[in-house]
Amino acid sequence: MPDRYPRDLRGHGETPPDAQWPGGARVAISLVLNYEEGGENSILHGDAASEAFLSDIAGASPWPGMRHWNMESIYDYGARAGFWRLHRMLRDLPVTIYGVATALARSPEQVATMKSAGWEIASHGLKWVEHKDMLEEDERAVIAEAIRLHTEVVGVAPRGWYTGRCSANTVRLTAETGQFDWISDTYDDDLPHWINVGARDQLVIPYTLEANDMRFAVSPGWVTGRDFGDYLCDSFDMLHEEGGRMMSVGLHCRLVGRPAKAAGLRQFLKHAQQKGGAWFATRGQIAAHWAAHHPPEARERPSEMHRKAFVAKFGGIVEHSPWVADRAWALELGPAHDSATGLANALARILRNASPEEQMGVLRAHPDLAGKLAAARRLTSDSSAEQASAGLDALTDEERERFTALNTAYVDRHGFPFIIAVRDNTKAGILSAFERRIANDSATEFAEALRQVERIAELRLKAILP
Repeated sequence: MPDRYPRDLRGHGETPPDAQWPGGARVAISLVLNYEEGGENSILHGDAASEAFLSDIAGASPWPGMRHWNMESIYDYGARAGFWRLHRMLRDLPVTIYGVATALARSPEQVATMKSAGWEIASHGLKWVEHKDMLEEDERAVIAEAIRLHTEVVGVAPRGWYTGRCSANTVRLTAETGQFDWISDTYDDDLPHWINVGARDQLVIPYTLEANDMRFAVSPGWVTGRDFGDYLCDSFDMLHEEGGRMMSVGLHCRLVGRPAKAAGLRQFLKHAQQKGGAWFATRGQIAAHWAAHHPPEARERPSEMHRKAFVAKFGGIVEHSPWVADRAWALELGPAHDSATGLANALARILRNASPEEQMGVLRAHPDLAGKLAAARRLTSDSSAEQASAGLDALTDEERERFTALNTAYVDRHGFPFIIAVRDNTKAGILSAFERRIANDSATEFAEALRQVERIAELRLKAILP
């Protein structure tokens, strides 16, 4: 296989699926509370240095080989005070906990309270540390140990996963476990989506780094609780207007658990509840709903096809010119080319880059409109259906004579058949274009005919691809 581009830049496309949230809700709101206190970098935890990420210490940096007492005490605040303040605010709402396994193990009372509140406890990894430099086999082992310890501490295995400080392998490695109904180490959409990992489809519920209290600790960020509250309200209002969207809200005990910051969260909750149209749900509930209403589609994806199968399926898209598909297969295809528009662009690139002789061959491979091949029923199935769609298979004698005369005059003048995307036109429109274009100079018609070939290819692909 040639190089394939792995990132999916198309996603749900211009028209996302109808989410069909329960009760006709406009927005599904996922409140996520990250529980990391006791799982952060510390020499007490066997790490090489102290933590330096997401705290109120400006310009913090790791202290190699030393405990950072101030940093530890800020994390301690999250467990000792921030968690309980947020529990009082949120205990009657569905909440998903991103629980670092070692942090949960050091906080049995908080875990008991999470369970009593009916909150979903998902895995946030074994430790709150970077994964980017881990060898693949080491990260796989860390994921397995996180699942084991989480199960031991909570009493049930986690059904969701979010690492946060992940590597390029994390999504694949967590999906390969087959343990999770959802994973969230992406920030790529406003709706869940499926990815294919090996032999299974994995549901991804994208997370957020912007509707997130972490911006109290980074620049540019929030200063007051109202900054955070206003941003959340604006996000909700826009998604509410669009409808059928999901909104994640990222929270941390040591950040929004502080009094003034918590006021911004309270502001948002009051706004969303008063406005209505919000379905507050755990990520597990969102995953179950999405799997029931939008299960993964089992379909062949062009970017994943081997050359022979690709050419067999798409070699006829450009009339009698399978070499176009053959060369397109060798491009850097990816998920964006698994749609009709995407693959049409790949075919068009090959046509545009072909030699003038090859381009002329493509034009001459096209049949005359309502010509002898049509009369003899020797058109390709695509051409036959296209001509029939505009009524060119049922012409009067007078119309047939007119088309025959125009075909002959056009070929005599330009050296190739008149080409037009029939499905875009009526019979009258085709005749009008025929009579108008026949007077063009051949260079102008050559360029126009190639554009029409591209359009025909796109329409043919739209009949078989999303």
